[in-house]
Amino acid sequence: MKRGAQQRRFKRSIKPKRAIVESQILEQEDRPESNFRSKSAKIINTEEPISPISRSPPGINVPAMILPPQFFQVDALDLAPRLLGKFLRRDEVVLQITEVEAYRPNDTACHGRFGITARTAPVFGPGGHTYVYLCYGMHMMLNVVADKEGVGAAVLVRSCAPVSGLETIQDRRNQKTEKPVLLTGPGKVGQALGLSTEWSNHPLYIPGGLEVLDGPEPEKIVVAPRVGIEYASPEHVSALWRFAVAGSPWISAPKNTFRPP
Repeated sequence: MKRGAQQRRFKRSIKPKRAIVESQILEQEDRPESNFRSKSAKIINTEEPISPISRSPPGINVPAMILPPQFFQVDALDLAPRLLGKFLRRDEVVLQITEVEAYRPNDTACHGRFGITARTAPVFGPGGHTYVYLCYGMHMMLNVVADKEGVGAAVLVRSCAPVSGLETIQDRRNQKTEKPVLLTGPGKVGQALGLSTEWSNHPLYIPGGLEVLDGPEPEKIVVAPRVGIEYASPEHVSALWRFAVAGSPWISAPKNTFRPP
């Protein structure tokens, strides 16, 4: 995907009835752009049976579709904005993705730059799996692997909004609040979902465990440079590869670097 693609405008989507609506040290060439859209997604055959329909997130009165592998197997710069508005579900906890960052091959801020190691091997797997790593010895960072197997790219989930399972989220976060501070930051998202590094390389398109469900596209998005990657090359430090839902309070700091695409 060409970098210019991140400047495109995202059309307003039809929302379902009653729609409910830290820094990444993911140290990670262009791939053919996919025209796949989640609205027309079809489940492909895999070694394990996959059901396209499962329980709907509370407040949504339409069938919830688990996104299939091909949704994720596109350039990370294409996948990142498409993940906005989608749902993460683990048991009773459902979160809606509000902020992400893209990390690509040959990106001096990407873990993939170190090559395949025991830690980074999931980044080089096929799109649609997780890459979970421990940051600063305390934060579990959830990344969605992008592109084809062997590429080495992923999207960091930086912030979410709670949809269901609030009490469980608060218990895991040890924070009895409903304010955005509960889920604005990648370490907070990992904690709210109860993740550990054992969740790395988990397929997000198979029912059970951790899933990514289809959701409404945001009406508008904003973009900004990524956070906490001062060690990267100047071109990658300034790249506008951080994406968020415009106007959402569920966005991490800094917010003053965001601008329209």
